[in-house]
Amino acid sequence: MRRRPRVLVTGAAGLVGAEVTARLAAAGHQVTALVHNNSVLVRNDGTALETGAVTCLPGDVTEPRLGLPEAEYRALAAGGLDRIVHCAAVTDFGLPDEVYQAVNVDGTARVLELARAGGVPLVHVGTAYVCGERDGLIRETELDEGQRLANAYEDSKFRAETLVHKAQADGVRAAIVRPSIVVGDERTGVVRDYKNIYVVLKLATEGKVRSIPGQYEARLDLVPVDYVADIITEVTQRFEEAAGRTFHAVGAPLTLRDFSDVMAEYPPFHVPRFIPPTSFDTQRLPRRERVYYERVMTLYESYFRRRMRFDDSHTAGLVTRRPPGDGQDFLRTLIDNCLETGYLGVPMADATEVLARLNITGPNATAAAHATGAPHGTGSTVSDANGVGR
Repeated sequence: MRRRPRVLVTGAAGLVGAEVTARLAAAGHQVTALVHNNSVLVRNDGTALETGAVTCLPGDVTEPRLGLPEAEYRALAAGGLDRIVHCAAVTDFGLPDEVYQAVNVDGTARVLELARAGGVPLVHVGTAYVCGERDGLIRETELDEGQRLANAYEDSKFRAETLVHKAQADGVRAAIVRPSIVVGDERTGVVRDYKNIYVVLKLATEGKVRSIPGQYEARLDLVPVDYVADIITEVTQRFEEAAGRTFHAVGAPLTLRDFSDVMAEYPPFHVPRFIPPTSFDTQRLPRRERVYYERVMTLYESYFRRRMRFDDSHTAGLVTRRPPGDGQDFLRTLIDNCLETGYLGVPMADATEVLARLNITGPNATAAAHATGAPHGTGSTVSDANGVGR
């Protein structure tokens, strides 16, 4: 009887990681899920993976030997694995630089150590936004083009991917998958965690942020979580074809004009004005709106002025499934689900709940907390890599 391939998935409790783990287990692989704090893996639709489908292994990518006992680590390195899928990452914005360094950069370095020690092929999950603030066509073959990286998250993912490329030059066999902004299921819009772009959407539709510096021609690329998981799974299973290449897991890009037009279709929603950045003045904002802008919107504003398009020719050549063809229809699906679950359409009482949802810390956290009454030490989580939504 043919032996089932053995796969280690880091960040298996995260949004993307749990979906990848479920798919690999369903395909008959022996999956070991490296988890940080969670012993139960919850899928995007809220259901738990069946007991026995995977083996959960408590660990920590920020620690030597991935936080594993030496004997267990040596067993993995000595031929215990056929693949490593590295999904573990901090994807929240606004955290201290040292958090991104420890998890996203040093964590990747430690995963590469295991891959190198055991001669194990690696599938590394990065982000399409390693392109930084470049405009125009972003090719899968490009990485360092002298781009300006907009935040510490992007910088850490760029440095992590650079480590993977260096390891490839030293003989580690690897493939890279770069998701864009990971959101809900393509068919249903369901998403397990309302984070990042969802927080921006809530602030905007409730009128808490009415003016945003940005260009109506700017593009946001939203990609369904199920599509991202399908690509990672296929790259893992067809590694011999994928080795040495990078795959963009991207959706149908939307301009900010497209966003505004769709939001205007929903009568209860406020539609924000996008103001050219050169004309935007935070001091003209009402005090409460200024707090939201300084605490939340500054983390995301660079995404409202970028005009990039992601090439996905490698992905199209490997994976039969294609992303949503109509970005506006997909956005409607996401919004409809948010309304059905009550995430949108029920105004928050004040800023406290909004800031608590972000689960981030940053240089402006204390001032914002004092201005709104919100706590400022909300901590962070190690989850999976899913781009800026990731």
